[in-house]
Amino acid sequence: MKQKQSKFKNAIKTFNAKMFLTLCITILCVIFFLIALNNFALEKFYLYSKNKTLKTVYNNLNSYYNGKNHEIDIEQELEEIAIKNNFDILIKDKDNINIYSTNKNFYSVLRESAKLEEKSDREKILENNEKYKIIKQKDFKNGLNYIMLLGKLDNGYYLFIRLPITSIQDSVRISNKFLILIAGFTIFISAILVYIISKKVSEPISELNKIAKNVANLDFSHKYIETDVDDEINNLGKSINIMSERLEITINKLKNTNNELERDIEEKSKIDEMRKSFISDVSHELKTPIALIQGYSEGLLENVNSDDESRKFYAEVILDETNKMDRLVKQLLELMKLEYGKREFNNTTFDIVELEREVIRKSKLLIGEKNVNLIFDDKEKIMVYADDFYIEQVITNYLTNSIKNVKEINGKKEIRIENKLDKKNNKVRINVYNTGDKIAKEDIERIWKRFYKADKSRNRDKGGSGIGLAFVKAIMNNYKSDYGVINHKDGVEFYFEILLG
Repeated sequence: MKQKQSKFKNAIKTFNAKMFLTLCITILCVIFFLIALNNFALEKFYLYSKNKTLKTVYNNLNSYYNGKNHEIDIEQELEEIAIKNNFDILIKDKDNINIYSTNKNFYSVLRESAKLEEKSDREKILENNEKYKIIKQKDFKNGLNYIMLLGKLDNGYYLFIRLPITSIQDSVRISNKFLILIAGFTIFISAILVYIISKKVSEPISELNKIAKNVANLDFSHKYIETDVDDEINNLGKSINIMSERLEITINKLKNTNNELERDIEEKSKIDEMRKSFISDVSHELKTPIALIQGYSEGLLENVNSDDESRKFYAEVILDETNKMDRLVKQLLELMKLEYGKREFNNTTFDIVELEREVIRKSKLLIGEKNVNLIFDDKEKIMVYADDFYIEQVITNYLTNSIKNVKEINGKKEIRIENKLDKKNNKVRINVYNTGDKIAKEDIERIWKRFYKADKSRNRDKGGSGIGLAFVKAIMNNYKSDYGVINHKDGVEFYFEILLG
């Protein structure tokens, strides 16, 4: 029940319902006004009109009998007047003899007129002067109401004109009934017209309402379809479109400004994080070389060894550690720039096979010292698109890492470099494999972190700085390329992917 009431309340709130109710109320008010006008004004207007007609007839007859119009047949004229106006006319001379009568039964008028003063309660005087008197009278014999003129012409004749007025009251009742029928018919037709018109009017209003709601929800995709009609709704639609466009531009500007501000904040945060990380890493990694430099410097100052050879050794250690510190700081700075997107890549098209050949040539001495069998197919040229400087560092780090960790397994001690084309995805995958121990499962993710060394027992000469694979990770992340490590049965394979040129 409540749901039905709610639906009804929502229905009467619609534009169509309000328009229909407004029109119905307007029609009913007009009809009631016309009925009231009929009841209170029509009869009075009718009496006024008939009074005027009676006076006109009196004046015309007075002029006829005064001899002003000799050519007129008075009796014929009287008959026409009586028929035209539904009059009963009686004319008597000075001796009370009938001169003319349209109704033989109208003789009784004389007797009634002689007793007017006694029956004043049955009549109403409408107009009275020296020449004539007009009264409203009711005949109790037949129950009809009349208007009667009783007058004396200039020639001494007496004129009596009677007009029944019951018909006007019937006309008022019939007119009222007709107006009520018209009201019902008009409301029915109006309901149809209101539905058609209101639908035509309400559709663009509903569309504007929907667009306004979307704008309120910051959805500017919907626009009002403008027409050539110059009306209020079309102008409102144009205004909403202009408002929507300006709001969209303003909000986009605010978003861009906000994004720039967020980027600035993020940039500042990255710089702070980079600075903290750099300080932490440097302070951690420089402890050992600083301690060595300090120790050997104190030895030189205190002349622990007086011979030149010992002092030279001390000086060489200090110089070597200083060079290592310098390289470490430079590597850290470069790594920080790569990790925080501060390094621009100079991408060009080059032959990856030729680059691999050059890296192998630089590492030939180390490979020979390890007595490693290097397998590399350099017959096919493969063009790639990247920064050859950084790709060279990736290959160098992989190869150096393989040389350091290669071992003889099942009579094999080898390093293998392979290039696998993936033309479907427009990529090439570079694999660097070496026989040796597998990487522990828990170290698979850790080896890519700065300064992490899976072999805790490695000395400073063998172990390196521990940031080579971190370099690889930073470079590949900048290229959004795949990289990683896979344990095999008899060794380890490192790989990375790069786009073909």
